[in-house]
Amino acid sequence: MQTRHRLVLAGLYNCTKYPVRHSRTSHGYLVTRQLFNIRAMTTTAANQPNILKWASQDGEFRRRPSSFRNSISREPGAEYPPEKGRYHLYISWACPWAHRTAIVRALKGLENVIGLSVVDWYLGDKGWKFSSPDQTPGSTLDPVLNSSHLSDLYFRANPEYDGRFTVPVLWDKKTNTLVNNESSEIIRMLNEEFDDFVDHKFKGVTFYPKSLRKDIDELNEWVYDTVNNGVYKAGFATKQEVYEAHVTNLFKSLDRLEQLLANSSGPYLLGNVLTEADIRLYTTIIRFDPVYVQHFKCNLGTIRSNYPQIHKWVKHLYWDIPQFKATTNFEHIKKHYTKSHRQINPFGITPLGPVPDIEPK
Repeated sequence: MQTRHRLVLAGLYNCTKYPVRHSRTSHGYLVTRQLFNIRAMTTTAANQPNILKWASQDGEFRRRPSSFRNSISREPGAEYPPEKGRYHLYISWACPWAHRTAIVRALKGLENVIGLSVVDWYLGDKGWKFSSPDQTPGSTLDPVLNSSHLSDLYFRANPEYDGRFTVPVLWDKKTNTLVNNESSEIIRMLNEEFDDFVDHKFKGVTFYPKSLRKDIDELNEWVYDTVNNGVYKAGFATKQEVYEAHVTNLFKSLDRLEQLLANSSGPYLLGNVLTEADIRLYTTIIRFDPVYVQHFKCNLGTIRSNYPQIHKWVKHLYWDIPQFKATTNFEHIKKHYTKSHRQINPFGITPLGPVPDIEPK
């Protein structure tokens, strides 16, 4: 039993690439349910702390690739064609990777096309959990599968899954499986594949225009490595020299972004057009002063005091484009990091500042 049903949270850095699917009417589905139930029972106190272990022995935090990488496509014969009401998005308001999918869903007018569920801000030993709005304002229960934890979805899709249980999750209600859990790919699907089902004013709206794709891709590459993921590489580092290297690279990239915005011909990173690059950067910058400065020790400067161009840019997105403000939940953001990361903040104290979370225009 112990060999066959490995500790479900021990394989933090080993992700299964290809999910296994079973029919509800087949014998395989019964086996799947049995395996799922057995796995749920093997989540014992002995192995639960592993889900909160972030860095490797050398002190480095290394983010592992997402495991489910299928695509929703309008191409004829696609395994997952776009359909209204077929797909459901699971996110956390606290997570910057999930936040970007919620922004694009809102900007593309997909609220009535793709359902949304939000996990509780607390990430505990069993991973993300579902809570009612009465228990945790801003959270939801799971209306699709009635799951107690996000991990339930992963084991329904693949009973042998031994990776981490991350958000976002894009779920297919028709085949009852997990389509994709890679945020960068999900936002492209939301951007491109559902135009047949949105209101006329959203048709053709794109955040990845062909004329700017080369610039967007180049920008995304170094921003992801040194800023989006850079705050985590600094914050989860367990050795001084590792932390110093990453926090230095982070602020060099913030300097570079400051200059890029100073030279921009418009209010956005690449001029007058809001692009995917702005959306991907926003979810890090909006968390920077409230969380990353103190919690991840990214304190060589603050956005509001040391980066006037970035500060102007983020305030414009938050205050002038409703979908950014509507998907930004500072309570979930601040409580998640400060109360979930007990190896960093063992007493779970959430700082009151900065005040306000974001300054007015």
